[in-house]
Amino acid sequence: MVTPVLHGSSLWTPARPDGHLRLVPTPESPASPTASATSSFMAPSHPSMQRSAGRPLTLTRRGRLLLVGLPIALGVAALILLAAFLTSQAQAGESAPTATATVEVSVVTGETLWDLAVRHAPERDPRDVVAEIVELNDLPSSVVQAGQSIAVPAAG
Repeated sequence: MVTPVLHGSSLWTPARPDGHLRLVPTPESPASPTASATSSFMAPSHPSMQRSAGRPLTLTRRGRLLLVGLPIALGVAALILLAAFLTSQAQAGESAPTATATVEVSVVTGETLWDLAVRHAPERDPRDVVAEIVELNDLPSSVVQAGQSIAVPAAG
């Protein structure tokens, strides 16, 4: 008979097994007590946890996803890195950059960088020359003031 135990303000009755539990005999009885402790520690004791030799290993959905998805993800990452490496724009130059010959020019009233580019480098595209003038003189914009002294790439 089960005796109720008082916990706090309510009665508590320890749970009884309902009858759906059953004892399962061990498949083999070991010869010594040390072997029993070792075998019970090494092998799962519940029958549902033991795998029969004839039945193949089954994977869960998460296991299949990991088994298939992980190699695919690693392969895609390797291909992306390889593509980035092979298509990189940074390449070593074959020769050292040559210094551009420049001429110091004083800007007159109404003169623009375009006028200076056409006058001092007529064989080149004026857009390229204007960009080079802005870069050579560290100008914040392409606007110049009268009397300003700037370096202009020389013809040739």
